[in-house]
Amino acid sequence: MSHPDTERQIADLNTLLDVSRRLGATTELTPLLQRVTEAAIRVLDCERTTVFLYDRNAHELHSRVATGSTEIRFSADRGIAGESIRTGAIINVPDAYADDRFNKEIDKITGFKTRNLLTFPMHGHDGALVGVLQVLNRKGGPFDARDEELASALSSLAGVAVQRQQLLDEYAVKCRIERDLAVARDIQQSLLPQDNPRLAGYDIAGFSEPADETGGDCYDYLELGEHRTGLVIADATGHGIGPALLVSQLLAMVRALSTEATDPFTVLRRVNALLGDEIPDSMFITSFFGIVDCREHTINYLSAGHGPLIHYQRATDTVTSLHADTIPLGILDPLVATPPPPIEMQPGDTFLLITDGMFEWANASGEQFGIPRIIDVLRREPDASATELIKHIREELGRFTGETPQPDDLTAIAVRRLQG
Repeated sequence: MSHPDTERQIADLNTLLDVSRRLGATTELTPLLQRVTEAAIRVLDCERTTVFLYDRNAHELHSRVATGSTEIRFSADRGIAGESIRTGAIINVPDAYADDRFNKEIDKITGFKTRNLLTFPMHGHDGALVGVLQVLNRKGGPFDARDEELASALSSLAGVAVQRQQLLDEYAVKCRIERDLAVARDIQQSLLPQDNPRLAGYDIAGFSEPADETGGDCYDYLELGEHRTGLVIADATGHGIGPALLVSQLLAMVRALSTEATDPFTVLRRVNALLGDEIPDSMFITSFFGIVDCREHTINYLSAGHGPLIHYQRATDTVTSLHADTIPLGILDPLVATPPPPIEMQPGDTFLLITDGMFEWANASGEQFGIPRIIDVLRREPDASATELIKHIREELGRFTGETPQPDDLTAIAVRRLQG
């Protein structure tokens, strides 16, 4: 005939095995926590169970599941739960209100009267703190040593299961974000020009490579009649989703407004006014809008905080670096500027627009690529096509920076007047 204690131990073991199977079969965090609380109530024969998850960044405990209650959040230094974290021990309190460590505020919030409680920390497979499990009001009186043994086993099972599910949830979120960013990148790349414009006597090409999945740089071409092509380049502060949305919005505005007015200053002034509150206080957009006229052989333009603008004159082998005409968009309204004189494009001349990611990228020693190296490429490759010129600059930049990670978006537009 078996001993009652042995039968009880076997029953407890079978219960814990059943709990282990149930926890292993759950694939979502909230149902998993619900099963932990149900198992604790069944195994320890108590009235209520609360799972407090540990928020490491805030150093807080918060309940995701509390039977008969709503969410609770408090400092991980407070109460018996906090002491269980500090000591790593199971804390058995036979009379809650006689214990100074007991946080009576939780009972006030929930309206529940705590008589006795058992609190034990939950740790993951690597020993990292996952949270605290607290069981309240054992039906047969205060919790005993057997309950503490069961609680210890249950906390081990629950801690590993919860940590596993948290890691799976984090991985799922990471995958979803990566998929969303990949879609956003595809959309942003599709908004860039798919072909270079055809303008009599000119060779024009562009390039853009974001530092992240999405970038804060953009460029575009506008067809403004058979003898004029608009050039737009913009760079929002930062890189990522936020700046990408801003520059996409700017491109749409420039496209719409250039159908009514082709004067660059008028267009950018209206864009600045329309952006208004769309741009956060900590952000702005440097922008260039220019119009290449193949009859007049000029580029009429305005630069709002964007520079330098590089004009290489083939006949004299000289380079002029033009600076911005006004402040970036999104800072002050109305935009105030004195439109500059048009750039005169002689046969063989090159006009180059670049964002700061091109010349501010530093090598392993901290030295930036700089404007002079870009000018050197211009002088070395005076007969290169616009596409080849950008390629040569990008290759030179790659050799200079080596294995250093790309810190910012790279964008460029090259305009060459053909020699014929």
